[in-house]
Formats: sequence, C-alpha cells, structure tokens
Amino acid sequence: MKAKVYALALGLVLVPGMVHAWWNDAWSSRKPIALDGGVTGADVQETLAEFPVLVRLHAGNFAYFLDLAENGRDIRFMADDKTPLKHHVEKFDAINEMALVWVKAPQFRGGISTDSIWMYYGNAEAPDGGDANGTYDVHQALVLHFDETDPMPKDATAYGNHAADSKAAAEPAGWIGAAAKFTGAGGIAINANPALQLSPDKGWTFSAWLKIDQAQSNAYVLHAAEGENALELSVRDTGLVAKYANNGQGVETSPAPLQLGKWQHIAVVLRTDKLELYLDGNKAGESPASAGPMNPMVTLGAGAAGDSLIGFLDEVQIANTARSADWIKLLARSQSADFNVLGFGQDESKQGAGGPNYFVIILQSLTVDGWVVIALCGVMFVISALVMVTKGLAISRANKDNRAFLDQYRNMDASADPGALDQEETEEEKELSESEFLAAVVGKHDHFQSSPVYHVYHAGVQELKKRFGTLANQPLTDEALNVLRARLDAAVVREGQKLNRNMVLLTIAISGGPFLGLLGTVLGVMITFAVIAATGDVNINSIAPGISGALLATVAGLAVAIPALFGYNYLLTQIKDLTAEMRVFTDEFLALVSERLADRHRGG
Repeated sequence: MKAKVYALALGLVLVPGMVHAWWNDAWSSRKPIALDGGVTGADVQETLAEFPVLVRLHAGNFAYFLDLAENGRDIRFMADDKTPLKHHVEKFDAINEMALVWVKAPQFRGGISTDSIWMYYGNAEAPDGGDANGTYDVHQALVLHFDETDPMPKDATAYGNHAADSKAAAEPAGWIGAAAKFTGAGGIAINANPALQLSPDKGWTFSAWLKIDQAQSNAYVLHAAEGENALELSVRDTGLVAKYANNGQGVETSPAPLQLGKWQHIAVVLRTDKLELYLDGNKAGESPASAGPMNPMVTLGAGAAGDSLIGFLDEVQIANTARSADWIKLLARSQSADFNVLGFGQDESKQGAGGPNYFVIILQSLTVDGWVVIALCGVMFVISALVMVTKGLAISRANKDNRAFLDQYRNMDASADPGALDQEETEEEKELSESEFLAAVVGKHDHFQSSPVYHVYHAGVQELKKRFGTLANQPLTDEALNVLRARLDAAVVREGQKLNRNMVLLTIAISGGPFLGLLGTVLGVMITFAVIAATGDVNINSIAPGISGALLATVAGLAVAIPALFGYNYLLTQIKDLTAEMRVFTDEFLALVSERLADRHRGG
C-alpha cells in the first residue's frame, strides 16, 4: 500500500515536468498559447478536430521578432505532449513586428479554457517548418489568403484550386494580411474540381470576411454553379442573402443586415435538408432546401451575368462538407479582434529555470521611440550626476578653505595690516580659477585658493592697494569707501555666479526628465494600440507588455529627476550659506578697514 502511495506521489511530482518538458534543445525559447473554448473566448460546446487557428503575433504579445530566423522559418508549434503541429506562415514582417501564422490544433475543446499549445523559436539553423497543405483537414477544399505581390490568388490547401482568372486587385490592408479588392469590373474565377464537388449527404460550406462601403444592387459575393444547380451569396442594398437552386427550384434566406465600412465574417452552409446563413459567427437566416449533387465552377465577387461586387473579401474558405454551427462560430471568433480565443503567456528560455525576469520582459517590449527617450534620459542623468559630483566636491573644498581663512583672519592682531593674508595669484592659479572643480581637486591650497570669502577679501585688498599703494597712513573718504564696497559687492556677485554655474543643468533634468519620459510613454502607448488595431488582437496579454514598456520611459524620466531634485536642493542650500558668508564678511571687512585706517590717520 505504501509503495502505491509513494508511486502516486512521485507521479504527481513528475507528470507536470513531463507534460511541459522541453521539446528540442536546439530551440532556445518557447511561448505558451492558451486555447479558450469557454464563455470568455470562443464560447463553443463541441470538440472540433483539426481546426486551423490563426495566431497573430505582434509587439503587444511577442517581443522577440529579432530572435526569429528569416521569415520565421524556425517557428514550431507543439501540443503539451510534444506532438508537432502543422502550421504555415501567411505573413512575416520582423521590422514592423508582425506575423500571421496558421496552426492546426489537433482538437479545440468547447467549454474548456485550460488547453494550450507551445510555440518554439530561436534556432537560426532550422529549416523552414511550414506546411500549408498539412494545416487543413481533408474536407477543406479551398483557402485563399491573398497576396499583395501575386495578382492570381493561390489555394493554400493540398488540392491546389488556384484562381483561373482574376479581375480583383490586391489590398494590402486587409482583415488578415492582404485582401482582394473588387471594383465592379469582375471577379475571381476558379475552375471546377472534384475537391469542390457538392455531395448531398455531406453538404458544402463557404466562409469569408466581407467589407462593403456602399449599398449594392444584387452584387454577387459567391456564385457556385453547374447547370441548373447553383449556390449563391449576394448583397442586396445592404443585406446579405443566400440562395440555392436545385434543378431550377430555388430557395433563399431573408436578408441579413450588413454594416457599411466594417469587416464582417460571413458564411453559408448547405446541409442535406436546409440552407443556413451566418453573420459574425451567428446564424442569421435559414431556409428548407434539398441538396443535389454538383461539381461547380466557383466565381467570387461576380455572377454568371455580371452583377459584380464593389467591396473587399479576405480569407475565403470552401469545405466540401457542412461545417457545424460551432465551427463557423469558432472561425469568426478566432479570426476576430473582438474575442480573446487565444491567450499568450510569458516567454521561457531553455536556460531560464528561475521563472520569468519581468524587468527583462519590459525592456524587450520597448519600442524604438522608447529606447530613444531612455537614451536621452540617460544622457541627462550622466550630465546631472557629473554636475552634482563636481559641484559637491567644489563646495566641500570651498567650505574647508573658508573655515581656514576665517580662522586666520579673525585671529589677526588688532594692530596687524588688514591685507596681511593676501597673496598674489600665480599664472597657474589664474588658469585653475576658471574651473572651481579643477581648483578644488588639483589646485594648491596653501593660501585658501578655493575659498570664495578669500576671493572677496583678495579683491578688496587689491582695490585698496591700487588706490593707495599701501594701507598705512592713508585716509579713507566716504567716496573711497563706496568704491571699495562696490568692488567687494562685484566680487561677491562673481563668486556667486561661479558657485551657481551649471546649476541650470540640474533644473533642466528636474523639469525636463519627467516630461521627456511622459512623451516616451505616450508615444509607446500610441504605437501599442496602433499595432493592436492593425493586427486585430485585443486582450490583456497583448496590451500589457507594450504598456509596461512604454511606462518604463516615465520611470527613466523620474529616475533622472528625483536624484537631481535632491542634489539641487542640497547644493542650493550650501551655495546660499556660502553667499551669506561672503556678504557678512564684506560688511566686516569694510568696517575693519575703515576703523584701522581711521585709527592710523588719527595716530599719524
């Protein structure tokens, strides 16, 4: 009994690891993709076998386009049990970070939201793993993706039902990649083929994405006919109508209203006993019918006698069986931007056993504009850091020299010459005085060279010597005192300017950093939503990485501004203290000089 319990416990531990074991060590990364058949996703009840799922990759849900091989040839899809899944890439654009990939899901379980598949990538040496023919089941007789570089649409299935003639133009901005644009000049003709044959006991299904910008006068979307048997889908005014004729006896559905200027999924299903019309995955009409055999020639966007469509078609599919209502619903929802049928999980690397690194994920989600803003913020941070460091060292040295000078000045004998502490500057000292940082770091400090107070004192003494030659036995008139005061005030102003030099760079970082970061965030959010709009994939997993990457620009701006704000306030306080010391010293020096000269004059 104990052995069974241990075996069960061991199995519970090992099974998850086996289920999610790495498929092939040659592939460096993988991404889980959830298949949601529940009410939050496809909202279907059946289990649908061999269903082709559209995987839209874009910057919002996949940040590693540069890690993919050319044209995405290294992409592989696996079931949880490591069974390879057939797939093919319809469109791949690494520069604009967009890819459209069709994957054959072995089964899509209705009502279940816990199923998932794995997308492997990151093998530069991998051959192209795409297999368009194998992506569809045997009943799929025709699939037209449309290609803006090929004027003749090609069938993606193994049956090769390519267009025999086409009057349609390519529209690059379709619903799923490129689309076919019909201008009323004719349609796309596809010759009869046994794969397209309608068998009464199996039925027949047509589906596509349609967009019209104006009302139509019985414009044909589909005309499939052989002799007196025909299946037609047309637009009358702004209503979609399905019609079937068997040996000349026709039935049709009531018009289903279309919305102008909007892509909508349309489908018509001919069953043994009825004709069904679907719009956006929901049944929009039906009519009793008796299916008869036919091997039709198929025309898209035009009828036998004209009546051509003015509008767009994309992702045209024909099956030689009657697809179920859930199949049609899943087709519409899995290819629509309004439903979250697929959920994209966090990327995993072969080496990354410690879980996802969220900061790395955010960095990888950054767009080019975000990197530009962060680079500018980095430059601002370096500049502000240099200002704070150099200014801090210079002010620290200035405070030290101030204390040393004031100690000696205030300890002078009452009878001593007020200019006794003054010394002439050397040429080297004059050059270093242009940079307070260099003066503080490499300059001599034998007579207070970094002291702003000493510089004011030196200016005052030099002014007195220039006017009187010596400070002894000379009267100090009111006019001379005013001149000396002006000289000292000018020295205080110049010293203040030197102390405040480059402080404006800190104010720029404080005020400009957050706004620059906000600019990067706004641009990043705009680009994220633009990509989502272009790909039609709207879910939290596609939005979150792009938004978090965009917000990183704001974080960068704040990372510049916050240290600069603290440093600016500290340095500004120190500069104010030094300025106050200079002004106090100016008053003291004027009073002392006036007193000394007056005493000597009276004594003389």
